[in-house]
Amino acid sequence: MKINWKQKLSSRKFWAAVVAWITSLLTAFNIAENTVAQIIIIISGIGSLCVYMLAESLTDKARASNGEPEEKE
Repeated sequence: MKINWKQKLSSRKFWAAVVAWITSLLTAFNIAENTVAQIIIIISGIGSLCVYMLAESLTDKARASNGEPEEKE
């Protein structure tokens, strides 16, 4: 079975599961709450960037297949 990483990394459910799993591990090892919060914030930020980049690439791909010109930023 082949894993579709592009789909996984763009899933909010996937990132919620990653955050929950890491939070559980950090809590099990008695890591300070402040440290846990900082780590979760970093992971959430990475997840948000992944979702944004993949969504933008899908939008660009759809535009290209429809023959629409690229937006200038």
